[in-house]
Amino acid sequence: MVKLPEKNESLWLLIASPIIWAIHFLLCYLTAALWCAKVAGRYGSLGNVGMAIMIYTVLALIGIGIVGWIALRRHNTGTATVPHDFDTPEDRHRFLGFASLLLSLLSAVGVLYVALAIVFIETCH
Repeated sequence: MVKLPEKNESLWLLIASPIIWAIHFLLCYLTAALWCAKVAGRYGSLGNVGMAIMIYTVLALIGIGIVGWIALRRHNTGTATVPHDFDTPEDRHRFLGFASLLLSLLSAVGVLYVALAIVFIETCH
């Protein structure tokens, strides 16, 4: 049996990517809302907000990529069989790594979907 390095931080890895996605969502929409309310007005252009959202998106994708890489390494640790059906520490470890990897992929799609709004919506109206 392989000595697994973590005990309690497995669940933190599981929710790290969705948290990054949620922070990205809030930053993007708060930035656009504040820009439209304070700077551009109701019919103004989004202008420089697009660049800020692209920076947020790149940073979020880098963070999600790091979490996904760690999750993939956890999933590939050990010699447990592919269907993680048994109640062993090794199977739990690999299952949490696989679930974290899938959540990272979903979060990356969500981040890209949020960033696409700035491409299609060019004004505050």
